[in-house]
Amino acid sequence: MTLRLIPGKTARRLQWHFLPPALRAGIEKRLGSTVVAAVSQDSGFTPGMASVLTCADGSKHFVKAASLKAQRPFALAYREEARKLQALPEGTPAARLQWLIDDDWVVLGIEYAAATLPHRPWRSDELDRCLDALERAADVLTPAPPGLGLRRFADDFADLPDCWTQIRADHLDPAHRAEAAGLASGFAAVTGGDTVVHTDLRADNTLITADGEVLLCDWNWLATGATWIDTVIYLIEAAGDGLDVDQIIATRRLTKEVPADHIDTLIALIAGYYLKSADDPVPPTSPHLRDFQAWNADAAWGWLSRRRAW
Repeated sequence: MTLRLIPGKTARRLQWHFLPPALRAGIEKRLGSTVVAAVSQDSGFTPGMASVLTCADGSKHFVKAASLKAQRPFALAYREEARKLQALPEGTPAARLQWLIDDDWVVLGIEYAAATLPHRPWRSDELDRCLDALERAADVLTPAPPGLGLRRFADDFADLPDCWTQIRADHLDPAHRAEAAGLASGFAAVTGGDTVVHTDLRADNTLITADGEVLLCDWNWLATGATWIDTVIYLIEAAGDGLDVDQIIATRRLTKEVPADHIDTLIALIAGYYLKSADDPVPPTSPHLRDFQAWNADAAWGWLSRRRAW
């Protein structure tokens, strides 16, 4: 059954006109022209500025900005994204970093692409195109380029199995809850590998251009792991939208030979994270975050339940 979709706008983002005048002038110097229009990109869940800027010369630019003083965690994340974008090899389906300001503010100038987010509910043709891009990314990013200096997926997500101890008891059948927790606890043994794994791919981190090119966005949280991790995580939304994701798993190059229990283990890990996080306090800068997590919790749990015949 298809789940109810959540709102498309999620973040309360900093707007261009609220940036300090000196910073705006510095950005315009990098752009080579005066900014005459700014359109905030309000998908995502962070409060930093993320806007398409149109300049007087007709050029368009995608710019992200966050204050190291007032928005430190997000500014540090932007700094890390810049470092990783610079290290991605040619052929990675990602917009390139064009310039960086790293002072009191962290500002990224990223290649602009005339593109849109995939439709939701997911359409099969667009999903196929996006999964093709994940396969190209895995090809280019195996083995992980040494300049990225990444940690293992198992290390970065080592705390996630503990989410199962924090989920409200009334959420799930106790027997199924215990089985899912047991699956999640074994994730490190089945997710190892030397591929760069994005770990945060969703529809709102994907762009499709008019000619069908797919660009993957927000390269902050990279790790090394199995080639199939991103594909399985990406399909959670499609499962919630009612697509036959198990048929997709059975036919896609990166997943068709992965043991079913390995896939169930990853779904259980992510489901536990979403189930726990959906009950956390709502952050004022991202009022729809918990709704998003609750929706994905239902999608992941429903998918896992179908696969395990619960």
